[in-house]
Amino acid sequence: MPYSALIIDDEELTLRTISRGLRQDGFEVFTALSGEEGLKLFREEKPDLILLDIVLPGIDGVEVLRQIKEANATAIVIMMSAYHLVERAVEAMKLGAFDYLVKPFQLGDMMTTLHRAAEVLTLRVRVRDSVESERGRYDFGRIVTHNPATIKMLEIARKAAESDHTTIMIQGQSGTGKGVLAKAIHYASPRTSMPLLEINCAALPDALLESELFGYEPGAFTDARRRKEGLLERASGGTVFLDEIGNMSASVQAKILRVLEEGTFMRLGGTSTIKVNIRLIAATNAHLKNAVSQGRFREDLYYRVNVVQLYIPPLRERREDIVPLALEIMQHLNRELRKSFTGFTPAAGELLEQYPWPGNIRELRNVLERTMILSAQGEIDAGHLPEEIRDQHAEKKVSEAFSEDDISPTGDQFLTLRALEDNYIEQVLAATGNNKTQAARILGIHPTSLQRRLKGKALD
Repeated sequence: MPYSALIIDDEELTLRTISRGLRQDGFEVFTALSGEEGLKLFREEKPDLILLDIVLPGIDGVEVLRQIKEANATAIVIMMSAYHLVERAVEAMKLGAFDYLVKPFQLGDMMTTLHRAAEVLTLRVRVRDSVESERGRYDFGRIVTHNPATIKMLEIARKAAESDHTTIMIQGQSGTGKGVLAKAIHYASPRTSMPLLEINCAALPDALLESELFGYEPGAFTDARRRKEGLLERASGGTVFLDEIGNMSASVQAKILRVLEEGTFMRLGGTSTIKVNIRLIAATNAHLKNAVSQGRFREDLYYRVNVVQLYIPPLRERREDIVPLALEIMQHLNRELRKSFTGFTPAAGELLEQYPWPGNIRELRNVLERTMILSAQGEIDAGHLPEEIRDQHAEKKVSEAFSEDDISPTGDQFLTLRALEDNYIEQVLAATGNNKTQAARILGIHPTSLQRRLKGKALD
């Protein structure tokens, strides 16, 4: 990819030599003989890289660097200085210069430094492309739902996303898509181009969670040999998503409260205060209000994170979404697995809608992935679905068919236990389409025992 470079140096011979080398390497080149001229070109042309001499007439190179960094903190500036001005070059590095070259330098050394800078630029382009990709992937418009309660919740989430600092609490069972909603909020917010960092508070022990969030200084604990930036520090300017926030220890809760109220914290073992600017999205599958009343969660932190509360209903409460979600997941899995499934038969769709989905969308995806791996391509039928889905449906049909009338007296006579069992076996066989293996599983007996029972009934 071609890049542009601005060279600011008051020696015309230096300008010509460097320009020639850069152009031969595919760079578009702009040149300036003074700091003032260089700043003007920087604002007009917005070059990708700047080569900047320290000694310049009028404004010196360090001041030019300072102004460039004020205008664009991510600008890549390579300083050039004579040997006796190395201290000024070090000062420039502290102001954010990418590197410095000591004059006179070889053209090859300069090109090596420029290529390193170009690699950074390439990485930035990839990150930018990644952000655009993620923004499209997690756009609110791509969230599949026909459920009125969920639609209303998403309308609130959109409005909350537009607010830059408002904390958000997402509640819902595991697997309902709390992480997807958090990403949609981030990519619809003013912080979309900044980092989104997430951590599952339930997945880490307290000590490790604290060090991951806040970082640490050398010597903070036995294995802390060098400084580590924490997640909060790396996410400054962006969003932090804390999943299962109810699993935090009391000490971590207190530190998070300080971050939310003051925007500051200290690394473990540190003595200096670090200021950050983050937006917090928290999620939980627990009732935090109960945790507050039981003393397991700070009340002040609860009200601080619960400014906007969003609730995602479980899948069993939004049955109208099950088949549309399954079709959306099928499209993703078709690409991942290189398959070409086209949809579901009515019978398969009915099974999916009637299953309670205790694992919610995560379970739905797992079931579909397993089904698509093991089945022939085309349309998924009821028989292709896993046994637990089919068994659940059969049990429901048996339950509906086997009413209190079956155990009520007929005149003065009750059904015998044997007749009651035979009646129930017939109901299960009918519900399973006379599938004896599946019926035995529902009845909780071995298939051989069922076969003997049916033989005995035939001989009666």
